Amino acid sequence: MTIKRSHITGCGAYLPERCVTNSELAAALDTTDEWIQSRTGIRQRHIAADGELTSDLATNAARKALDAAGLTADDIDLVVVATATPDLTFPATATQVQANLGVTRGCAFDVQAVCTGFVYALTIADNFVQLGQSRGALVIGAETFSRILDWNDRGTCVLFGDGAGAVVLQPGEGAGTVEDRGILSTHLHADGRYKDMLYVDGGPSTTQLAGFLRMEGKEVFKHAVVNLAQAVDEALEANGVDGAAVDWLVPHQANRRIIDATARKLGVTSDKVVVTIDRHANTSAASIPLALSEAVGDGRITRGQLVLLEAMGGGFTWGSAMVRW
Repeated sequence: MTIKRSHITGCGAYLPERCVTNSELAAALDTTDEWIQSRTGIRQRHIAADGELTSDLATNAARKALDAAGLTADDIDLVVVATATPDLTFPATATQVQANLGVTRGCAFDVQAVCTGFVYALTIADNFVQLGQSRGALVIGAETFSRILDWNDRGTCVLFGDGAGAVVLQPGEGAGTVEDRGILSTHLHADGRYKDMLYVDGGPSTTQLAGFLRMEGKEVFKHAVVNLAQAVDEALEANGVDGAAVDWLVPHQANRRIIDATARKLGVTSDKVVVTIDRHANTSAASIPLALSEAVGDGRITRGQLVLLEAMGGGFTWGSAMVRW
């Protein structure tokens, strides 16, 4: 018996040209490069140029993913953009990306789950493919978090950056085992009781202003370690494997200490963890596809390997996905 699987057939990434180092931030804030690196692992981040929109970043990443998959806009019938920093309140940023790419069929919409957004979007697109509702899906994580940062708040502004990553999903077949290629399982969670620990203090239904990101860093850290461990354990159990079977862990790039703690709980050695936080900082929904694209592009992730994705974000939201490349 065969079942339908979603295969990831192409990856793409885009980072804005401007790169801001810790030392540059330290010149304007009461902080140091050593302080930032020791607590987060971040050395630098990319910042979108004036007039460069989330849809622009997403479009550039999507084009590279399409090229990697050997496809054109005519092959795409679903565009899902995970973002907490859309171009406009409406329409969805995904519709602008659709127009930019010249995709003229199917549907396009945004998903808002903050840093877990890409895992949420991947899950939704995977369901579309499995149900036969999509023959070619673009799943994009794109953010311009620099636009919602209080640049006088050293506790938050040093943590984030801008960027976009994308993958192409196409239908394939499998035998229903962990040896199948494609997305094997996804696991999503949310708990709105903790929304005040990580949020933006504004919006069209409240102040009519976008506001700034606010975070209770220590509390977020504690919940992240517990919640990510749960999501990772779910993925392992669902596929009947242990941590030793995982070839690559591709985590959300929020904090190096969280990444290391999750890897230890999983029993994965550091050489099996894809880390980009030092160069990208936290790019929210873009961080996993950016890291994935880098590891595929440089040859670390190869066909047949087992890849585990995990993330946690404001809401709180958290989740994981197991993929056989």
